[in-house]
Amino acid sequence: MKIIISPAKKMNRETDMFRPAACPVFLDEAKLLTEWIRALSYEEAKDLWRCNDKIAALNYERFQKMNLLKALTPALIAYEGIQYQYMAPEVFTQKEWDYVQEHLRILSGFYGVLKPLDGVVPYRLEMQAKACAGRTGNLYEFWGDKLYREIDDGDRIILNLASKEYFKCIEKYLEPEDTCVTCIFGERKGDKVIQKGTQAKMARGEMVRFMAEREIVKVEEIRGFDRLGYRFEEELSSGKEYVFLK
Repeated sequence: MKIIISPAKKMNRETDMFRPAACPVFLDEAKLLTEWIRALSYEEAKDLWRCNDKIAALNYERFQKMNLLKALTPALIAYEGIQYQYMAPEVFTQKEWDYVQEHLRILSGFYGVLKPLDGVVPYRLEMQAKACAGRTGNLYEFWGDKLYREIDDGDRIILNLASKEYFKCIEKYLEPEDTCVTCIFGERKGDKVIQKGTQAKMARGEMVRFMAEREIVKVEEIRGFDRLGYRFEEELSSGKEYVFLK
């Protein structure tokens, strides 16, 4: 089973406490994207990132000086978003690190697919960005089916904890033999289930920690998830969606 999650926009560099185990599998593609972004003007890069001047200036300088082989941080430590805060990999035991290294994959517009201990540098490039590198019109075209093929480990079971933006690059290539379960973390509003962004990110992080602590290898076992006030709702769930409500 592979668990897929989204990256976070905010990143840090930590080269002392944690050391990366390897380079990302799609390092050559990341180098190509680096060269393409370096060739952009500041205004073109800012338009690509759709951010304010402070963030654009920081990331423009990052790409101009970027070295993908030096001062690397393990991916799971590098991302600082809410999901990662609730996952709290800094306090994982060795068994929990072993578990996520085997089962968890981070989808990235820049790096493609990352294992938790792959060494990365801070960057900004969301999957929905209209990057025209490699004669493609966007990153979905740039990556094609590479990300799906990379996460296929033979058992063809995927637990989707990624946002729609990132799941899109996997969902398109799913085959009939695949079992893919998406987790929905929401609240009941009348006859509808409403999923709120921040709370869903918190729950996704907690789910990864829950699975790592229990070394879960069968997707059905996540039905026991009961953190942050969530409970599995069998009547609302299906073979493709597991619904957890507060």
